[in-house]
Amino acid sequence: MKNNFNGSLFSEQDSYLFKEGTHHHLYKKLGAHLTSKDSVEGVYFAVWAPNAREVSVIGDFNGWNKSANKLGARWDSSGIWEGFIPNVNKGSVYKYHIISHHKNYSVDKKDPYAFYSEQPPKTASIVWDLDYQWHDSAWMRNRKNNNALNAPYSIYEVHLGSWSRVFEENNRYLTYRELATKLVDYVKEMGFTHVEIMPVMEHPFFGSWGYQTVGYYAPSNRYGTPQDFMYLIDCMHQNDIGVILDWVPSHFPTDEHGLAYFDGTHLYEHGDPKKGYHPDWKCYIFNNGRREIREFLISSAMFWLEQYHVDGLRVDAVASMLYLDYSRENGQWAPNKYGGRENLESIEFIQKLNQAVYEFHPDIQIIAEESTAWGNVSRPVADGGLGFGMKWNMGWMHDTLEYFKKDPIYRKYHQNELTFSMLYSYTENFLLSLSHDEVVHGKGSLLTKMPCDDWQKFANLRLLYGYMFAHPGKKLLFMGAEFAQRDEWYHEKSLDWHLLQYDSHKGIQKLVKDLNHIYKKEKAFFKHDFDFKGFEWIDAGDWEKSILNFVRKSGISDEDILVSCNFTPAPHLNYRVGVTQKGFWEEILNSDSKIYGGSGMGNLGGVEAEKVSAHGKDHSIKLTLPPLSVLYFKRRKSSAKEIIKEIAEDEVIEEVPNEALEEGANVTLMQESEEVLE
Repeated sequence: MKNNFNGSLFSEQDSYLFKEGTHHHLYKKLGAHLTSKDSVEGVYFAVWAPNAREVSVIGDFNGWNKSANKLGARWDSSGIWEGFIPNVNKGSVYKYHIISHHKNYSVDKKDPYAFYSEQPPKTASIVWDLDYQWHDSAWMRNRKNNNALNAPYSIYEVHLGSWSRVFEENNRYLTYRELATKLVDYVKEMGFTHVEIMPVMEHPFFGSWGYQTVGYYAPSNRYGTPQDFMYLIDCMHQNDIGVILDWVPSHFPTDEHGLAYFDGTHLYEHGDPKKGYHPDWKCYIFNNGRREIREFLISSAMFWLEQYHVDGLRVDAVASMLYLDYSRENGQWAPNKYGGRENLESIEFIQKLNQAVYEFHPDIQIIAEESTAWGNVSRPVADGGLGFGMKWNMGWMHDTLEYFKKDPIYRKYHQNELTFSMLYSYTENFLLSLSHDEVVHGKGSLLTKMPCDDWQKFANLRLLYGYMFAHPGKKLLFMGAEFAQRDEWYHEKSLDWHLLQYDSHKGIQKLVKDLNHIYKKEKAFFKHDFDFKGFEWIDAGDWEKSILNFVRKSGISDEDILVSCNFTPAPHLNYRVGVTQKGFWEEILNSDSKIYGGSGMGNLGGVEAEKVSAHGKDHSIKLTLPPLSVLYFKRRKSSAKEIIKEIAEDEVIEEVPNEALEEGANVTLMQESEEVLE
């Protein structure tokens, strides 16, 4: 993408907006831009270094000569150095050599606004363009519907470098282009609506998983070029898959070639170590009190949304930005001007970020990874909120996993760990996340968190997923969890795809696929995720048996979904549950089905409601609750015999164990089914 050059791409108006803190598209002005002057092809360079005494561009085009191509400081006190260098081409490698006013400090820095960088451990920037012919117009036209808060949102979280590798070729990563086939096909087959990519912005240390970013405008060279990454996103969109990028505006690494001590001063980072250095992550914290820093980050967000067509950003470590004392002991932090621990500068930045992004792109989602009780994270700034579209529900994640870790014999004493989430579920627009954070650093995989023998581990995992997809809130599952990865995630190797040769792992994968299908099909599961109208407890009080029954609602009674969860390995026969309507309630999902690796216990496709009061309802059904299972039921207008005939024709009736028959479980329905089958 070449620009017409007339001496400077950075106008007086640009300078005014930059200094004012309202220039949200700095990537169009700063950095390296291919252009021409007097019919000579070259590159316009511009970099912000207000405390520099001298800035020059060094690269493979001038033999890295510090004196060959010096930039000039703008006259307008913006702190920007700029200049045109002829005969520099796309693919040229370069850095800025900066000599500071302070202590004669000099350093070679990569370009903060570079579109492309060398592959680590190399550290230079690369002159590049953003030319690409997109083919996702249909998706972009409909994006507002795909990203709406009342739409299904099931996210597959992916680390590109370890989702799958080519073992035969020295365990190499897949490229963006290879992922555009393999990953896209897989996600589409599994039925996820969105993919969340862990930070793909260039980062020097692969082991940081991308969370130590140096290239806020450059996708990682490890997997290909910027256009290759665009192609991956394009293919996602052409297959009706949204793309969310994990984005890190909270901190950055101390590497000399990066943003740290950029012009011989604490330019990007806060100069006070109590505010500018993170003791846990050993990294610098952005100085959000500077308007230029806020615009650097807001422009980065705009860049990915506009140039790469991404559908949202997941903002990392929001909690660390909100509190001055985050992960700090007494004496390690300084209070704000009111004496409190709230980081007023970062709060203002977050609000400005969300306001700006949603103003330009109302059809996307900005999602907060926020783990505290901070209020109104996903409420509009005008109403006193932070302005995010959604927030990760870390409370639900923690309580639910703690509950599932317990031996079922003790779960009856912890029923409140499951029911508590409904006391606050509608205070925010929550996203339920079982992310990479839960399967690293000695925490074990989700499968190994489950208690008891192997059969119960898999049954518990099926129950966990079924319960999660039925609970109010959007969904996120980290790669590998969908087929019960046994090992902890390790970024240096592929997921253990070979496990799919085993029926138990294949069954989990089949369940997740079916959950996604049902979730997207049934409006009751997503239409009112953030409204109390979408949920009703039927019975949350049977703690002795560790059973929960609730209904998800769309607002249309015929679309109600009854969810029944049995959190122990003890099956229950003739278990009566109140229902919202009379008629036949079809069993549309049973996590104990044999096709998922279960025992095959169930309700022969559904149950006819009886005129028997239960749980405050005029009608009720008697259920067989399999061990460690979740069941979904939906009322059908057809008669029981018609439903059973349909089921028989589809050959999906499962055998109920003889002991269940002897107990008389659903005898009427069984007799009718025998008549139909005859």
